[in-house]
Amino acid sequence: MNTTPASDRRSPLHLGLVGCSAEGAALCYRTIFAEAPALMGPHAHPEISMHTPSLHLYVEALEQGDRATVAALMLASAHKLKAAGAQLLLCPDNTIHQAFDLVEPHSPLPWLHIARVVADEARARGFRRIGILGTKWLVDSDVYPDALAAAGLEGIKPTDAWRDELGALIMNELVPGTLRAGTVERFQLAIDALRDRGCDAVVLGCTEIPLIISDANSSLPTLDSTRLLARAALRASIQGFAQG
Repeated sequence: MNTTPASDRRSPLHLGLVGCSAEGAALCYRTIFAEAPALMGPHAHPEISMHTPSLHLYVEALEQGDRATVAALMLASAHKLKAAGAQLLLCPDNTIHQAFDLVEPHSPLPWLHIARVVADEARARGFRRIGILGTKWLVDSDVYPDALAAAGLEGIKPTDAWRDELGALIMNELVPGTLRAGTVERFQLAIDALRDRGCDAVVLGCTEIPLIISDANSSLPTLDSTRLLARAALRASIQGFAQG
């Protein structure tokens, strides 16, 4: 724990949180606040600004396969967050990272990439064959297969039937926060199916999934993309200042 007197401390990097869906963004935001004091001292945390356009704009672009519009929305948030003083960006939404290659070259600020953060954690923990859960758009994308392959790991997608069912549950229940009886069990069964295909861990590749699935109720070790990104942002914020 940081024991430097509060009056002598200087601020870590100002984090800019590019929001998409509310539940995932809120969990990421809360995680940074909850875990920062252990690293920075009582009641301490980085300055955080968040910008979130209306979710329907992202959904319409995703349904049309319009990555350019997804990127434009992300960049609009990036510019607004820079104007608010942010120095480092993070986006607690796996799905829209499919436009990251269109965002990064034009961004006014550096970003953390959620799938790369997860891949680094998977490699550090010695996993080799990783199941991928998330929205239909995420599962159909190369976001996780590419990030995992770059780390020397294999990404395994669920069957089309599981992809479609879980995608609907995510958008109809997890995103609006209206969970029904039996939904947790469906996610558990999907994880069991990935385990039976030889996976040794599973990515919770939608930032709402960690609200209902964890190591406590999963047959595979979980890689919680939301909290892993929050922790990476917290570390980067502190280290970025130290190196500045």
